Amino acid sequence: MTGPDFQLSGPLDKRRIVVAMSGGVDSSVVAALAARTGAETIGVTLQLYDHGEAVGRAGSCCAGRDIRDARAVCDRLGIAHYVFDHASSFRETVIDDFADEYLAGRTPIPCVKCNMGPKFTDLFALARDLGADCLATGHYVQRVIGPDGPELHKGADPARDQSYFLFATTPAQLDFLRFPLGGMPKSRVREIAAEIGLGVAAKPDSQDICFVPDRDYAGLVKKLRPEADTAGAIVDEAGNILGTHKGLIHFTVGQRRGLEIGGSAEPLYVVRLDAARREVVVGPKAALAVRAARIEGVNWLGGGYSGPMTAKVRSMARPAPARLEGDRVVFETPEYGVAPGQAAVLYAGERVLGGGWIRETERAELAAA
Repeated sequence: MTGPDFQLSGPLDKRRIVVAMSGGVDSSVVAALAARTGAETIGVTLQLYDHGEAVGRAGSCCAGRDIRDARAVCDRLGIAHYVFDHASSFRETVIDDFADEYLAGRTPIPCVKCNMGPKFTDLFALARDLGADCLATGHYVQRVIGPDGPELHKGADPARDQSYFLFATTPAQLDFLRFPLGGMPKSRVREIAAEIGLGVAAKPDSQDICFVPDRDYAGLVKKLRPEADTAGAIVDEAGNILGTHKGLIHFTVGQRRGLEIGGSAEPLYVVRLDAARREVVVGPKAALAVRAARIEGVNWLGGGYSGPMTAKVRSMARPAPARLEGDRVVFETPEYGVAPGQAAVLYAGERVLGGGWIRETERAELAAA
């Protein structure tokens, strides 16, 4: 088995690599690749939550069975493994934020908040305390050494690329991070796990939002914030009442299904959510066209870059030609389904320039008027 370069100078047998281990196949293979280099390798797992049925089911991470799987992998590799309880931090910075964002009529991305908080902030501190030379993770992105230092690039496998979720990685964090799987397809990662004889070789991938049992997002938000389930009106853009809804938590911008209203000559979509009025505002598809988005909490990795760029406004969206004007991402052509609470991530080809959180959008026809 050969592995990628961990981008460490000097003899590797004098180096110490800390690996963030979730119990899945990706981080397990990273640990194996790190140990293979001859560097002292330490596996670290953060216990982030314990949601009853979630801890034992397939598709979770950082709880219950997954922690046991991570420990078994470390035992197989003959490396140390530590578990740290960061459930309270995870609850405050990720789960509570997830509920509050839905309550405010926005569509959150908890995976980014997790990377910004427990994974990259808490794990960094632990890795430093352990005297590590780097922190390696199983994310499918690439750390490329450019003329001005390390750059964040998309993963080589487009189907697995996770760069959208890592836009908030700071330059200081990028100095310390390593992503040894970024140049591989997932199929090769599973082959390596099987070659080594790791028990997680065929383990299913975790779902996007690991702490939500059965993907019932609304159910979790309702449990944490009972007021989120308050009914309200479904209105058109003129304020006319077209129907009622059972709570804003059941809707997101761009949604068409589940409105349960009829009588319209053309399909209606959720155009925006008015949390103050508890209203779901709907309109035709043309009303979803966005010319620009204002962003906040901007993280910039692009240095002095000022050339052409693209913007990605959802994890599954195609990057669209755009430009950055202050706190505004301006699209060359109208973009659809741009939701407050999501991130706008900027790219120069394969390189991640940075990004920010979408605070509000500007309608295409209003911008052109």
